[in-house]
Amino acid sequence: MSDSVFRKKSVVKAIADVDEGHASHMNKVLGVRDLTSFGIAAIIGAGIFSTIGRASVNGGPAVSLLFVFTAIACVFTALSYAQFASTVPVSGSAYTYAYVSFGEIFAWIIGWALILEYAVSNMVVAISWSEYFTSMLEGFGVHFPSYWATDYGSAAKAYALVQASATPAELPAHTRELAQAFQDAPALGSLKFIADLPAGFVTVLITALVYVGIKESRAASNLLVVLKLAVIGLVIAAGAFYVKPENWSPFAPNGVAGVLSGVASVFFAFIGFDSISTTAEECKNPQRDLPRAMIYCLIICTVLYVLITLVLTGMVNYKELGVDDPLAYVFQKVGLDAIAGVISVSAVVAITSALLVYQLGQPRIWMTMSRDGLLWPRFSKIHPRYRTPSFATIVTGFLVAIPSLFLDMQFFIDLTSVGTFFAFILVCAGILFLDAKGLSKHSKFKVPYINGKYIIGLALVVAMFLVLRAGGLLSGMQEKPLLAVFWLTWALFSVLSFRYNFSLLPVLGILTNLYLMTELGISNWAIFLVWLVIGLVIYFSYGYRKSKLAAETAP
Repeated sequence: MSDSVFRKKSVVKAIADVDEGHASHMNKVLGVRDLTSFGIAAIIGAGIFSTIGRASVNGGPAVSLLFVFTAIACVFTALSYAQFASTVPVSGSAYTYAYVSFGEIFAWIIGWALILEYAVSNMVVAISWSEYFTSMLEGFGVHFPSYWATDYGSAAKAYALVQASATPAELPAHTRELAQAFQDAPALGSLKFIADLPAGFVTVLITALVYVGIKESRAASNLLVVLKLAVIGLVIAAGAFYVKPENWSPFAPNGVAGVLSGVASVFFAFIGFDSISTTAEECKNPQRDLPRAMIYCLIICTVLYVLITLVLTGMVNYKELGVDDPLAYVFQKVGLDAIAGVISVSAVVAITSALLVYQLGQPRIWMTMSRDGLLWPRFSKIHPRYRTPSFATIVTGFLVAIPSLFLDMQFFIDLTSVGTFFAFILVCAGILFLDAKGLSKHSKFKVPYINGKYIIGLALVVAMFLVLRAGGLLSGMQEKPLLAVFWLTWALFSVLSFRYNFSLLPVLGILTNLYLMTELGISNWAIFLVWLVIGLVIYFSYGYRKSKLAAETAP
């Protein structure tokens, strides 16, 4: 069995599979501008309009530096993605790259993780859209019932806090509003009927658009991104006049630990560049345009995130940003209700573009897995008129819409990161595989080669010296046992790099992503492991037997 589960797909076969059968051909209409637009649409979504506030509550203004650190980690990964995209221009993202590099079982794990990543990311975006939508309606004097615009768990928790508090008036306004929503909700006996209807509605609407076709999705995305960037420009330009430097002090109120506690929220904001690679089969020139688009959108988005974070934390105290609509909130706080209204209206439209890109990406991963025989054939069915993976798109709509009606945003944010980090690590490691096997010569874009022979080992010695001098090595590993894995991995790569002259940048991508993984809580890992077990059951009960590679290698 070991030989079978590690069977690999060649680069030639991965590309050839795309061309099998007329029905699999998709519309090749995307250029570098469209791809960059898709990347910006995905990266500047709920992250900048919502989760940036939650990250700032613990990290303070220093979260701006966390965005830089995370972006650097993503640049190493994006370069690796770009090389793979130029080598294997197939709509499978990290799933396809792992299939070529490490074999079928790793490809399945990554594909299964990406299914969770995309679905969960869209749930966060849909919930954030709902918050801004109801805020927009309030601006027009239309009151949408709060119990139809939140999840049951958040409302019930807020109600319990208010009931237990001796001074409820001192609790945050958002908490009191949720408690009131719970109290006002229609009930059947003790059962309260609470659901986030706008989140479900917008998911269905976007699913319909994605179902209709890539041209329509491209046009909508480009328009929405222009609007989104205009809103962000307005926030930065107008907000800069209301920045109070004293709000930046202390810059890191809870130290490094407080800053890093926002890793899940911050990293969630950047995973969108992965979605660009899922559209490879709809690109005019994927080997040229995909690498460019990935780098362009990462640079643009990092600059915007840092500026937005500094403006938000400068306008109000960081402790006040634990809301789902921080951009609108800070302008209301300083008395600029008109701008807050513009932001709410624009955010409703702009966040939709992130929803569109994620909803576009997930069906194409399922389509590729199905084409390889690992999922049921219907997932790779292409609509004869719209040229989209129709069945996979519909299933994606249900998978996102239903949970977004009932579950909490923070739950979803915490859930996205483990699988994504794992996928990123394998993509970076895959570049080392391509180099070792001589396959990089087929790449039209290559990760810039810097010989890591001595650098990686020397960096390990310096890092260990600094940590030991600070006396934080053992205590750090006691608090976060995964740090032991991080240090051992770094030591292993120091030896391997010395022996095999590994390229420095992919190794840095592996190490930075692995370090960020150590900052995630145990609940992230527990839920991911449950998801992984479910996926492995499906693989061994169906995909392992039905794999096209299995049929080709059978005697």
